[in-house]
Amino acid sequence: MKKYLILAAILIITACQSKIYKDVETAEVKRGEFFIDISEEGEINATKATNIYSPSLSWRFGMLKITMIVEDGTEVNAGDITMRFDPSDIQKVIIDAQAELEITNAEMAKMVAQQESKISELEANLKISELDFQINQIRLEQATFDSDVARKELELSLDKAKISLETARNEIDNQKLIHAEDIKQKDVNILQVKKNLSNANETLNTLTVTSPSSGIAILKTNWTTDEKWAVGEQPWGGEPLINLPDLSELKVETEVNEVDISKIKLGQKVEIKLDAFTDTVYTGKISLVAGLAKFKRRDSKVKVFPVEVLLDEAPKKLMPGMTVSCKIIVDRIEDAVYVPLEAVFQEGANSYVFIKTGGGFKKKNIKPGIANNDYTIIEDGLKEGDKVAMIDLSTGVPE
Repeated sequence: MKKYLILAAILIITACQSKIYKDVETAEVKRGEFFIDISEEGEINATKATNIYSPSLSWRFGMLKITMIVEDGTEVNAGDITMRFDPSDIQKVIIDAQAELEITNAEMAKMVAQQESKISELEANLKISELDFQINQIRLEQATFDSDVARKELELSLDKAKISLETARNEIDNQKLIHAEDIKQKDVNILQVKKNLSNANETLNTLTVTSPSSGIAILKTNWTTDEKWAVGEQPWGGEPLINLPDLSELKVETEVNEVDISKIKLGQKVEIKLDAFTDTVYTGKISLVAGLAKFKRRDSKVKVFPVEVLLDEAPKKLMPGMTVSCKIIVDRIEDAVYVPLEAVFQEGANSYVFIKTGGGFKKKNIKPGIANNDYTIIEDGLKEGDKVAMIDLSTGVPE
């Protein structure tokens, strides 16, 4: 009878243990190809893109100020307006230039009228000198029988008239040269004012910026604010404000800590997950490793190396500016036994797992090897197919 009671007790204890441990999450020990990787955050961008720049302005037209800019991620067609800038400073320049042109044209008209009047006056004087010369010439011709003194006086009068005639002619020629130079100078002034007015009108037209091609408008970051460019901000002339990426070929721009950069090589495989869609994995290869490090942030002493990953494909779901997680495969072991990191526990220098045995679990020391972000290789202590607990059962089963 006692023997049966002991057997019954054992069965009851075993059943209770099975019930206690049935809700413990387990993982199966696997054998196969093991990847050693480095995980980094990154951002998707296009390998080729067209920049849309702010217009270049002369200092005479003041500073640029954004009054309209497309929303980040907007789909635009060639010729669509992407940006507008405040025109008030240039409009003032145009008004001033138009007024100056009117004044300069009026001054030119007045000067031409004065010159014509002056030439008319000089030509009248020339006509009088010609008549005076002719009269004196006739008088001398008729003085055949006059005394020598009278003839001498007539000759002197003729010489004097001749000199006056030549002087009148020279004065007209000289005055015309002066007038021509004055008109030339005034023409230069008018051309300069017209040029300034034309430049102002052309610059005014550049304040409305259109898209050179179709694409997705990605706003660039204002380095002074670390935010996307927005209405009211003042960029420099000729600064790229919008990017139009070619979505047929995409890359991921990421940064690798200087401690790990020696492991990164061109052509290494990379697994990419969108932060917004973690269920899909995309692949790519390392296409660029920067030769110079930079500080991770302005206020950081940590140095990183820029790295680019060329995606194997460019599905429509992927858009520039999306953040992603990159798993860079730096090495692989063809045949390894491995378990999740969460299944391995540490006690001093010893590592152990809880291996499933029948209805319960048994603590077992193991020898772990190389690990990645998710799994660790087991060099000794486990075999393929074993099941291990995902929680530490040293203190019992949590309720």
